[in-house]
Amino acid sequence: MSNVQNSAGALRIRYLLGILVVLVTTDGLISQFLIKSRLGREGNPLIEPLIGEHIFIPLKVFGAMLCAFILWDIHKRWPKLAWVATSCFVAIYSGILFWNIACFLSF
Repeated sequence: MSNVQNSAGALRIRYLLGILVVLVTTDGLISQFLIKSRLGREGNPLIEPLIGEHIFIPLKVFGAMLCAFILWDIHKRWPKLAWVATSCFVAIYSGILFWNIACFLSF
């Protein structure tokens, strides 16, 4: 693969990883708002006790960044695998975010 293709692929995965971090963070903010306002409930029993705590949003951001760094590291060895995995995570979190927004708008 040429250097131009490598740099273009690296740029694309960086953008996708950035989008993933933004989606996860936004999901945390909207989820926290919905739950605090009693307009929704958390579907993940592991995260449920943390919502409303001061550590929740920093933990979501840290987790998202950690995942992004791991996916970036995978990209160095297996770029196609990292691209597919990151794309799937972005699609899943987009769906979750749209669900949260739909819940918010329904009230």
